[in-house]
Amino acid sequence: MSKLSNQNTKISPVACEWQDLRKELYTAEEIAESDIRVALIGQMIESRKKAGISQYELAKTSGVKQAIISRLEAGSTDPRLSTIIRLLAADGKTLQIVSLK
Repeated sequence: MSKLSNQNTKISPVACEWQDLRKELYTAEEIAESDIRVALIGQMIESRKKAGISQYELAKTSGVKQAIISRLEAGSTDPRLSTIIRLLAADGKTLQIVSLK
């Protein structure tokens, strides 16, 4: 649960840098989850662009609608694992589980 629900916390965004504000607004688990999501999506975008594939072309080969790919890449949706796997497979990639530390 986010710390935003705590009405007693007063945060001045002007006086804080993003990292400090982020630590006050979110739990360590939420920050870690967000960082992993950003890294994964960033690598997916980089891989697609490096291969010279448009979102439209990826949609055709993966069977995932281009609008969904666009929202995923913009970070405005929380995609299902099956969607990520379909997109990665169409790009010739897979997931790998590695230690965070």
